[in-house]
Amino acid sequence: MKIVFLSIGTNLGNRESNLEQAVAKIEGSIGPVLSSSSVYETEPWGFKAKDEFLNMVVKVETDLTPSGLLGRILMIESLLGRVRGKEQYISRLIDIDILFYENMIVDEESLKIPHALLHKRKFVLVPLCELDPCFIHPGLKKSLAELLELCEDKSEVKKYQ
Repeated sequence: MKIVFLSIGTNLGNRESNLEQAVAKIEGSIGPVLSSSSVYETEPWGFKAKDEFLNMVVKVETDLTPSGLLGRILMIESLLGRVRGKEQYISRLIDIDILFYENMIVDEESLKIPHALLHKRKFVLVPLCELDPCFIHPGLKKSLAELLELCEDKSEVKKYQ
């Protein structure tokens, strides 16, 4: 079994329910959720939108390969109503990203692990640090706590409720 970290975000519809449904589907088709961060409310990153995001990170145990994991994530997103278009940064019902797969580095056209932008996004680093601040990014060779300290993202990441 492998340990993976996944980020989950939503800014459309019933955001709390979207997160709950995503976590349930992750447990049902990817593997047990070992721990989950608090839920954070954040402004959109990389684009303007009227609705703020709810974001969280889950630590999951899985027997899936990286590509198998991506396939299941795309299936879950589709089941929860996500329609993928050409635009990268848009409002969405659900977004699930692979942040880490053990200490593996994957650099394929359709799959990059660790997530290529996680060190630039406070909405990812804050919940990640809540779960495992000492985890070492396999490419950048820094702990998550160090990456958060170095992060230049000035957006506000506040605990939800």
